[in-house]
Amino acid sequence: MADRKETREEALRQLSVRAEALEARTAQTPQDYGVKAAGYGYRLLGVLLGGLFVGLGFGAAVDALARTAPWGMIVGVLVGFAVSIWMTVRSARRMQAEFERELGPPRDLPPDDEED
Repeated sequence: MADRKETREEALRQLSVRAEALEARTAQTPQDYGVKAAGYGYRLLGVLLGGLFVGLGFGAAVDALARTAPWGMIVGVLVGFAVSIWMTVRSARRMQAEFERELGPPRDLPPDDEED
């Protein structure tokens, strides 16, 4: 009877080890997307400011060639700002689509149990 109890305990121990191994293999570690999100933010900021400065440069060039100061710079900044806003929105949509392909559709956060 002692052998049967030892084999049962050994079987339970092996089952426990196998269950822990399975849990370790299937447990998903949450990824830190903070660095990736910061990179996206800096990229969008670069697109926004780049369009503004390119418009300013083109406006200054038009002012220098056509001697229409300051109207070329004013129009250049406004057009550059409009183009940079359009490009930023387009880039943000692409980034969102890429992120959704990687992780699937967005999910809601679980309810917060703490009351403020």
